[in-house]
Amino acid sequence: MKYKIALFEESGCAKRKIEGIKKYAPEILISPIVDIPSIRSDIVIDEPDEFLSIDFDADMVLDYIKHPDLSYFLVQLCKEKKIPVVASGQKIKGAICPFTCCGLGYHKSIEFYSKRFGFPEYKVLVSNNKIKEIIVIKGAPCGATWEVIDGLLGLDVEDALVLIGRLVQYNCSADPSAFDPITQKSAVHFAGKVHQLALKKGLKIV
Repeated sequence: MKYKIALFEESGCAKRKIEGIKKYAPEILISPIVDIPSIRSDIVIDEPDEFLSIDFDADMVLDYIKHPDLSYFLVQLCKEKKIPVVASGQKIKGAICPFTCCGLGYHKSIEFYSKRFGFPEYKVLVSNNKIKEIIVIKGAPCGATWEVIDGLLGLDVEDALVLIGRLVQYNCSADPSAFDPITQKSAVHFAGKVHQLALKKGLKIV
């Protein structure tokens, strides 16, 4: 069964997420992809429907739009259409808003997506204290969860646990300047930490 996601972005900012979803979840179709030009967040948009078409349908929506007026309009529109929205890094009532894409938990309303993308999960085979194999159960839509694996194979467990956070940060597509003053965390550092914890949790010693 093909599931359909509508994706909204600004100036191609979700390119890596689109590539990752296509590569690691071929059962998901991304259509439409709506790419609008970047607009300064301090500019008030009174007619958001001039930027966003209301004529679409999907099983869920990924909102990577940064302008608050447009994101709010999109979430309200999806509420009317009864389409769940994931708006990572945002705080919009009515949307699912994880801190980062790899911070998404399981949600029944988007089960097909959140079972594949969100908080990373690994199965890790270890022999003689060295990483022999890593299988990804779920991960970040940008693909970082998968892309770091080759750099960890053959390493001692302790070294791999230290290195994975750094490798993920190098591969992470989140904005490194996105710092939350309340949690004292940046999106990039958060991504590194959750992948480190996933590797530790997935260890299977043989």
